[in-house]
Amino acid sequence: MNRFFLAFCYLLNSVSFSQQTEYVDFKSGTSHILALDPAEKSVMGKVVYEFEILKDIDSVYLDAVNLKHSTVSLDDFEVRHIYDGRHIIVKSHFKAGETHKLFIDWVVQPKQALYFVGDQIWTQGQGKYTSNWLPSIDDVNDKIEFDLSISYNANYEVVANGNLVDVIEKDSIKTWHFNMDKPMSSYLVALAIGNYDKRTETSNSGVPLEFYYYPEDVSKVEPTYRYSKQLFDFMEDEIGVPYPWEIYKQVPVKDFLYSGMENTTLTIFSDALVADSIAFKDRNYVNVNAHELAHQWFGNLVTATNSTHHWVQEGFATYYALLAERAIFGEDYYYWRLYEYAQRLLEQENKGESTALLNPKASSLTFYQKGCWALHILKEQVGEEAFREAVKAYLYKNQFKNVETADFIVEIEKASGQDISEFSKIWLEAIDLPQDAMVKSLKKSDFIREYLEVDCKLHPSKCNDYLVSDISDKAKVKILLQDTYGVKQEDFNNSWEVRQAIAQNLEQIPLNLKENYESLLNDKSYVTVEAALYNLWVNFPEERSKYLEKTKGITGFSDYNVRMLWLALNLNTIEYQSDKKQLVFEELKGYTDPKYGIEARMNAFNFLKLINGFDEESVGNLIDASKHHNWRFQQFAKNLLEELRNRPNYLELIDKNTTKQ
Repeated sequence: MNRFFLAFCYLLNSVSFSQQTEYVDFKSGTSHILALDPAEKSVMGKVVYEFEILKDIDSVYLDAVNLKHSTVSLDDFEVRHIYDGRHIIVKSHFKAGETHKLFIDWVVQPKQALYFVGDQIWTQGQGKYTSNWLPSIDDVNDKIEFDLSISYNANYEVVANGNLVDVIEKDSIKTWHFNMDKPMSSYLVALAIGNYDKRTETSNSGVPLEFYYYPEDVSKVEPTYRYSKQLFDFMEDEIGVPYPWEIYKQVPVKDFLYSGMENTTLTIFSDALVADSIAFKDRNYVNVNAHELAHQWFGNLVTATNSTHHWVQEGFATYYALLAERAIFGEDYYYWRLYEYAQRLLEQENKGESTALLNPKASSLTFYQKGCWALHILKEQVGEEAFREAVKAYLYKNQFKNVETADFIVEIEKASGQDISEFSKIWLEAIDLPQDAMVKSLKKSDFIREYLEVDCKLHPSKCNDYLVSDISDKAKVKILLQDTYGVKQEDFNNSWEVRQAIAQNLEQIPLNLKENYESLLNDKSYVTVEAALYNLWVNFPEERSKYLEKTKGITGFSDYNVRMLWLALNLNTIEYQSDKKQLVFEELKGYTDPKYGIEARMNAFNFLKLINGFDEESVGNLIDASKHHNWRFQQFAKNLLEELRNRPNYLELIDKNTTKQ
């Protein structure tokens, strides 16, 4: 055993990677990303950390995953360090009260947390760790004031945390300098690079708001970012604590891992949520927008110490997003979403998958929706005034710090004068849902009471009148979903939401309803048009060409839902555009290409499976998809490949492409 190995083992044993925050406080990190190479998928940079020694210790460390190269200096002197593939460990006689600077130059090819996607580059730190691309501290309990400078191709736009101080261009390379004034956990460090334009607004309190978009999506800016300023102003008023940062930016990216991520001052979200004015009805960014914004207080300003208390981030963000939506869409909407959350939680419980809210391994459904419900019930119990007072005190007292659930409970009990230990047992510690309490709360809403009471099976005499009455659209949709109800001509004289339910659920179209049903193709809803086109095509074969001609110019959502259905139906309608079948097939197959978003690619793969239309190119794209960074899409592709392997005509094609790649 050589001396270096012995020293290495000693050094590792002397460092407690989970307890460094007791001994060392990293104050600031000034980083310059010198180069981002899409071809090599590599990052080269340098960073300077200033830190204070809280207690005597013989070593400090940074998290840094799979570095290809690094040099380390301490206070301007190159220092011997150990690198174990995950940590940069510097040994010295560090004494309490000392301050030091740690200089690191590094090169890395990150396998996660920073992604090169087409002509975009973006990050996702939560759950992946920023230390995959920037030497930093994975422990959320060490909050650092980060300033980033990023050098990249001048033809692109770079967005990162904080205020943009200046941009310097030299030899077709720009360097963007961003400044943060306050500390944050390292998982919230972020950047996004791509071809973007932006629009700006200013909140009522004077905070700059920046909305980024692809130049080709200029017509989608308003519906995508609809209500954004209103949401921001609402959050500041409702929470009672001013927005804690200098600026707020939002940017869409391709093939994002989630719906959105609340990086400090910079929300990155999936471009699948970019919507035109028609798509807005069915799929929009409002809830995700509000949720990620709420995290700027609940998660970024105050951060849970560990996953046991994760609900104080996700539950609060879900609840305040719902409050913001209530301000826009009304009280009925608020209670409807609570009802939906309750149904999902009940379904989870019926599967035997429920956990306590304080279980660190609880599901997202528990952290988000049950956490939201807990806060809703708590406000009902203690009253709105005490609840708001407690939230303000909780945020102010713990700003830029880390918290546990008890920190919030203390403020609630102080503001309300109530002992809420029983609430904690029922909502935070117990596994079972308090269903009676949830139903009782929901029934405070006239809207929900009406919805629960409307039932053709319970009130058959009223059934024929329900859809021409003044009951809510949600109640009418409920009636349409019941087997005992038969759609009538006058039922089409309802709102777009009720008409959509007819489109989706009336699969066998009677002749006397044919003309009424055809009118659904005119609705301003891509969900309605998709369902109506398919059902009309199936029910009336002699008029397929008419339906295809009417809908040939409709694309649908960003996943091309209407267009791809149209292409598949075209290929199965011999008499329509018979001379263009190859072009139609090539277009459908083309959507499997990596240049399209994962939602569109998934649709295309599914349609090719249905028409048994895979060829060498599309199989190659499916194999490429099986290696994708988005694990949901990756798993979809792997499962589909396995399914295709069971079809003899594809086995050889798959093996051939696998070998080629």
